[in-house]
Amino acid sequence: MPETQQASIYKRAYLLVKQSLSGTEQDYTTGNIRKAVFLLAVPMILELSLESVFALVDMFFVGKLGQNAIATVGLTESVISLVYSVAIGLSTAATAIVARRIGEKNPDAAAHAGAQALVVSIFGTLLISITGTFFAPEILRLMGASKEVVADGAIFTRIMFAGSSAIMFLFLINGIFRGAGDAAMAMKSLWIASFINILLCPVLIHFFGIKGAAMATVTGRTSGVIYQCYHLFKGKGIIKFRRNHFRIDLPIIKTIISIGWPATLQFIIASGSWIILARLVAETGGTSASAGYQIAIRNVVFFILPAWGLSNAAATLVGQNLGAGQTLRAEQSVMLTARYNAIFMSFVMVLFLFFANPIIRFFTHDETVVRFGVQALQIMGAGYIFYGIGMVMTQALNGAGDTRTPTIINFVCFWLFQIPLAYFMASGLGMKATGAFLAIPIAETLIALLAWYYFKRGKWKEVQV
Repeated sequence: MPETQQASIYKRAYLLVKQSLSGTEQDYTTGNIRKAVFLLAVPMILELSLESVFALVDMFFVGKLGQNAIATVGLTESVISLVYSVAIGLSTAATAIVARRIGEKNPDAAAHAGAQALVVSIFGTLLISITGTFFAPEILRLMGASKEVVADGAIFTRIMFAGSSAIMFLFLINGIFRGAGDAAMAMKSLWIASFINILLCPVLIHFFGIKGAAMATVTGRTSGVIYQCYHLFKGKGIIKFRRNHFRIDLPIIKTIISIGWPATLQFIIASGSWIILARLVAETGGTSASAGYQIAIRNVVFFILPAWGLSNAAATLVGQNLGAGQTLRAEQSVMLTARYNAIFMSFVMVLFLFFANPIIRFFTHDETVVRFGVQALQIMGAGYIFYGIGMVMTQALNGAGDTRTPTIINFVCFWLFQIPLAYFMASGLGMKATGAFLAIPIAETLIALLAWYYFKRGKWKEVQV
């Protein structure tokens, strides 16, 4: 390839990346589909990449505090994933509705829908926060934690639940930004939250132990929410809130709830399955297996979050193109995004299969923990290509407002298949923690195949939002 042509390709790529990160208003319902996917995907991948970096940084510093601290963080995150489920469920509804209104070229209606979603979220987070704050020790015991883990870690769990409203708002508002196609703003807010987390985490852990890890996380996420709110109320983006947008609008709230509750249930089903598997690992393998599993999960999340960012691009493109009446373009966008995600995840699969040992040893040198962590990472990593395809197809259905189909798929694959399979292999076949590890890629592969089938059927094109 001539040097001038190569330089021209690099220049075009640089300009595209610069455009994607600029936050300027784009019309994703016309023009080149590859370019549209790229412009949305770059900031969405970067948005969640730093969040995944923080998850590893957090585990690195917490790992210095010993097995009990690792188990505490892992078990707490497993339970608090219920908060993530509600947040992601509402943000899924917000993305679908806002994207549809933007596709219809009605930004004021999009802002109104986003504001109504915030009203709903305030009520949703109160019960979870209060319950988790007051019953932190009981939650850890319910998860199968030892007495030592409960004694050392209850304060971490209590602080995390007390600050769960920051999780709710951070994810929901980013869902509004993504639906509007302003992926750069969503990226910047999560980057601010993650950067502050990363800066505070080692300092506060040094002075306050595991309690400091929770303090750093809550402070970082709250900072991100403050940044989001400033741009929603004072910024110059396509979405701008005004006071009248917050007047209770029952028809819109009903629509948000009708889309949001299956999406919330969808992620609660998935989170519930992860919680049960975390408990099963702790029961059958003990604290060492639990610690190794939690380190492996953090590494799994590290690479799943960027892939999830790419999947979010599919959701936005589906919603906006359906709003513009471009159903074929919506489908083509999803298929292209699925291809890119499968390629990315295939590289990750190779990494986990052949380099699991040095990856786990970066976080701990406890040989028993390393053994379980390596095994978990290799087994879960074997299904990464299917994870990538399944995420895109699921998010495409969600972006169209068809949140019920992925919910049913999750219920069947996680609760009726994965959990019984994990218990059968762990207890019935005597495989212990290994049985729980194996159930994960098997179930995720089934999810990918079913999501692909229902997407190709095309019923999502008829959903009205």
